[in-house]
Amino acid sequence: MTHTLGRPDFDLIAAWIKPGHRVLDLGCGDGTLLKHLIDTRGVQGWGVEIEDANILAAIRNGINVIQGNLERGLDEFADQAFDHVVLSRTLQTVRHTEGILREMLRVGREAVVSFPNFAYWKNLRSVLDGRMPVSEDLPYQWYDSPNVRFFTLLDFEALCNRMGLIIRERSVLDEEGNPVTHEVNFLGSLAVYRLTQNR
Repeated sequence: MTHTLGRPDFDLIAAWIKPGHRVLDLGCGDGTLLKHLIDTRGVQGWGVEIEDANILAAIRNGINVIQGNLERGLDEFADQAFDHVVLSRTLQTVRHTEGILREMLRVGREAVVSFPNFAYWKNLRSVLDGRMPVSEDLPYQWYDSPNVRFFTLLDFEALCNRMGLIIRERSVLDEEGNPVTHEVNFLGSLAVYRLTQNR
């Protein structure tokens, strides 16, 4: 199965976003996802990034990017300024998990969140073998990882339930980027969610 830019979650995210929508990508890196959404869906896109090198790379990619620390919130953005706020493979690096989810749904009508699933069977096998997992979706060693949270699909869904967030859609992928439809918390390496809240 071939995926856009080697990131199967990008294809899922793009499919959920209508042409012309306003998209904010938090922790946008070099702007690859936003560039893809602009090129394929004609979105109006903005990114937030903290690392200088990524900001320069995003600018070279033609992305409107703001330097910002997600931990401090999204005060510079008005309520409901965006159709979609995306947090792709970044939630596990954020300390204020509930705060960022609330902020995403304050500034956007819909939040799109993807994250590595710690309960994926290969990760569990690594832990049972006495080692922290290193994989395609968890690519760091324990000592140099930006990840501060390790959680599962069931953990995330319980948090959404506690916060009153509505899961509109969920897609789960294995390490090759193929859809997983059964035993998702065990067989899924990466999860992608669409969230809204009651207004």
